Amino acid sequence: MDTGLAEPSPSQPIASRERRPPPDEDDRLPVTGHLEELRRRLWICVGAILLGSGLSFAWTGQLIDWLKRPAGALLPRLAFFSPPEALLAYMKVAVMAGLVLCVPVVLSQLWAFVRPGLARKERGYGLVFIWWGSALFLAGGAFAYWVILPVSLRFLLGFGGGELEPVISISRYLSFTTMVILACGVVFQWPLAVFLLAKLGVIRPQMLRRKWRHAVVGMLVVGAILTPTTDVATLLLMTAPMCALYEVSIWIAQLAAPRPRRDA
Repeated sequence: MDTGLAEPSPSQPIASRERRPPPDEDDRLPVTGHLEELRRRLWICVGAILLGSGLSFAWTGQLIDWLKRPAGALLPRLAFFSPPEALLAYMKVAVMAGLVLCVPVVLSQLWAFVRPGLARKERGYGLVFIWWGSALFLAGGAFAYWVILPVSLRFLLGFGGGELEPVISISRYLSFTTMVILACGVVFQWPLAVFLLAKLGVIRPQMLRRKWRHAVVGMLVVGAILTPTTDVATLLLMTAPMCALYEVSIWIAQLAAPRPRRDA
């Protein structure tokens, strides 16, 4: 009896008949449900950052001294030019420290939000995303603190040549240093993003290799946006690691890209 359903041809390759398994029915939400879920995840992240900031506030003095070290003897003291500026600077450092402490929480909430839209096999990358994302963020912050900040600060503060004495407000100095550290932490997430996108089949290493000229222009634009100043030295110090990470990402994409299946 003809049921009206076409039978798959025996000569048709098995791989071509396979389909990506759909998400579970329980995970499917309407648009309002997704917005509510996003709001809930954001509130969890905000609560964790506030808790981390409160715990870090007791050590803000030591953290400010730590952030002053890249400037060395060129900046012996910081100044403040309004009564609340020092307090606001302490709060800024506490929030930054709370954000760094809560990076695993933020990444876990991000993964929990996108996880329902993935197939069962792809959901197993959660620990990889959280662990490597946190490690790469710390690596980017360390690179900014020990490489970018010392070079850029000595270059910028050395323009006076002994004739001018730098008198920098604490808020402006902390804005510069924390922005560079956080920006490098975010930039260092690029290899992890490429690994996951290559695993999902969204990008291929051949495409990354073919578009490298466009990528360099994009990295210069991103570096200019993330750089707190307009000097070329800081821009190049920000762009150089991005170019290196792009090359590393091509090799990572080659390792992570799914291999084509051979017909039996």
